[in-house]
Amino acid sequence: MPAQRVSWLLWGTLLIAGSSWSCQEKEAEVTKKKVVYTGPAAETTNVLTLLSDSAKLQIRLTAPVEQTFETGDQIYPKGVKVSFYGEGGRTVINTLQGNYAKYDKAKNLYVVRGDVRVANQIKQQKMNTEELFYDRLKAIIYTKPATFVRVETQTEILTGNGLTANQDFSRYSILKPTGVFTINPETPAQ
Repeated sequence: MPAQRVSWLLWGTLLIAGSSWSCQEKEAEVTKKKVVYTGPAAETTNVLTLLSDSAKLQIRLTAPVEQTFETGDQIYPKGVKVSFYGEGGRTVINTLQGNYAKYDKAKNLYVVRGDVRVANQIKQQKMNTEELFYDRLKAIIYTKPATFVRVETQTEILTGNGLTANQDFSRYSILKPTGVFTINPETPAQ
């Protein structure tokens, strides 16, 4: 075999061996990287959570799906409905529902988003907004100051930005009211 041909064969063999060694080194780097899973640790369907005090029902939470994370945080990606009970746990006083919710365990705070509705059954008051916070420890519901809210009572429709209320929605305050519309109960609805 001529010397020139041997050097080309040797050069080609070295080139192939070098590229194969380089690929093995890159594969070793890829396998050394740690993959951290950040998804839910558990997922439950058709959730029913009951919270009581002195054997009296206080809160009933229902959701189609609940995802629980390592931190104790929970996400309700398909919506949530929370019912607040009074009178010894027999009567629903208020309901809160939305299309999405997240529970932050460290803050003991629920964030409810997407077509959020609050309804006080006894006073027949309703509230609509797009985002609401529920603080279980303080027993209050509130929005950010810039969040639009609409409250409907038996005689008025109130609109504005920002709201704070007790959890049963019997007392509330709109931070920046923008409109009050009186409803005449004697006028038939059209």
